[in-house]
Amino acid sequence: MSNSLVDKTIIECQNLDQYFDDGDTRVDIFQGLNLEIKQGERLAIVGASGSGKSTLLYMMGGLDHIKSGKVLLDGYDISQLNAKKLGILRNKTLGFVYQFHHLLAEFSALENVAMPLLIRGDSTAQATEKALYILDQVGLSHRVKHTPGELSGGERQRAAIARALVTNPKCLLADEPTGNLDNTTARQVYDLLIRLNEDRHISLVLVTHDEKLAASMDKVLLLHDGQLKPVSLAS
Repeated sequence: MSNSLVDKTIIECQNLDQYFDDGDTRVDIFQGLNLEIKQGERLAIVGASGSGKSTLLYMMGGLDHIKSGKVLLDGYDISQLNAKKLGILRNKTLGFVYQFHHLLAEFSALENVAMPLLIRGDSTAQATEKALYILDQVGLSHRVKHTPGELSGGERQRAAIARALVTNPKCLLADEPTGNLDNTTARQVYDLLIRLNEDRHISLVLVTHDEKLAASMDKVLLLHDGQLKPVSLAS
């Protein structure tokens, strides 16, 4: 990878504040938070339940309202974009993976994975070709016609990862991607995530309670008392 690509910033959080009101009391989730994600970087965000990890991930992806501060996505201040422009930027730049796969039950794996491409205007033929390719990359070429109900938990999560990657994003945001899987299946999924990061140079940002998965990242940050602090985990 060239130095210019390595140095490219995909996501930058500048002085982010997030809070909620509990009656007359303001409850801060984080204050003045700063974070930078480089191209191809692997980052895990860990912390106690309720510390704001998922909230931060959703703010980085433009899925949660920014109370104060900025999020720059591929250089664009997302708070300055209307819904249509933000949607286009997200589709081009980000992929999302959640603890629960959120696949559409009535559609096959192939149709689920092709969906983001069809939404952005690709032809059915183009979307199908790209979806078949990425399903093969995640080891599901033999299951493309199966609906989520006919897939195992690990297969459903791999299909969800394929759907997140089919638009060739620059960064994958994953919220507890192995949290609903047994240990063996979880290992297969995070081995897949790491391989895809290495092969495709996609930035990988994970919120996770899985210490083995977190330890496989380049950097681990603990979200505690509203601030991010580097921590070291044994791999």
